[in-house]
Amino acid sequence: MIALVTGASSGIGRDIARSLAKHGINVIITARRRDRLAELKEELIEKYGVKVMCIGADLSKEESVFKLYNAVKKYNIDILINNAGFGVFGEFTETSLERELEMLNVNVKAFHILFKLFLRDFKKRGCGYILNTASVAGFMPGPHFSSYYASKAYIVRMTQAIAEELRAEKSGVHVSALCPGPVSTEFSETARVKFLTKPANSAKLAEHAVRSMFAGKLIICDNPFTNLIIALVKLSPDCLNAFAAGLFQSKRERF
Repeated sequence: MIALVTGASSGIGRDIARSLAKHGINVIITARRRDRLAELKEELIEKYGVKVMCIGADLSKEESVFKLYNAVKKYNIDILINNAGFGVFGEFTETSLERELEMLNVNVKAFHILFKLFLRDFKKRGCGYILNTASVAGFMPGPHFSSYYASKAYIVRMTQAIAEELRAEKSGVHVSALCPGPVSTEFSETARVKFLTKPANSAKLAEHAVRSMFAGKLIICDNPFTNLIIALVKLSPDCLNAFAAGLFQSKRERF
């Protein structure tokens, strides 16, 4: 088997690449930071003896997304880890529009393009796995982190909708959405914000995500508490969820 992992230079993407390699799966890893990819490639080959290919790509640029797909489609990818993404924290009227648009290009547009193109290929073959990295944030409005929350809601709803299409067709393709709470990665540095709660271990989350993906689970969370939050959000009106999220986000410390 061979997997494509986007956003593999750090955090969840890097640890999912490690988990896949540990399970004997060859990986194509992509991100903007080629030096980080080279280090990860060396590590995976040395530790697990798998085949690894590195592709430097800036997925905030649409042409780079299509270029990536065209470069790897000949390898008959079995697994897509659609993980690249980042956040922009702050009041909506104060955050950088340029930075937000870059975020939406990665979190929404690049996600959408890769999801669609690889899903088409997988459906033709009748098999394959797609893991889309979303967040518990995708289940509620997020004052002070509004664009990020909205982008993750797009990923959650798209994954749920496509899962139903595949179920109705009795397809052998499986799609999942990874929806953790705070995770110990470089995300907080990029978003320039500190977590209020202890973040989950990225390596443990990655292994759990890979195993759950292969088990065909649709919504994958990092722990029972995150599952509880999602359940409570579903039972509460959006106005109350927005109020609670706003209180939580307003207390975050900015770098």
